[in-house]
Amino acid sequence: MRLSRSLASATAAVCLVISLSYEAMPHARVQAPGAAASELFGASCRSRITGSRVTTYCHNPYPRTDGVRLHIECDRWWDLDSDGAEVQAGPAQTVRLTGRCWKEVRSVWVSHRKLAR
Repeated sequence: MRLSRSLASATAAVCLVISLSYEAMPHARVQAPGAAASELFGASCRSRITGSRVTTYCHNPYPRTDGVRLHIECDRWWDLDSDGAEVQAGPAQTVRLTGRCWKEVRSVWVSHRKLAR
């Protein structure tokens, strides 16, 4: 008798879940035909620190030009940090950025900027 009651409770719970309206159920969003897709952007960059020198390669796989700049923070308080000049990484192009400190390098990063087509 207990088995049939628990089976009845489980059946009722399943029926309740199935009977939820389509609007209440989470589903993938489909983009409207006229809406613009989000644009992919940004070169992928790899940096290598060798002693006090920094070399970075940035490859842009996307159709929009990316303006990349190398930023270097030096470890010593008297060593000047540097922000490199902006270089244009066009579609399917790889660019090389270099810089250095007098002594040790503390950190390196690359900034990106969308450039006009």
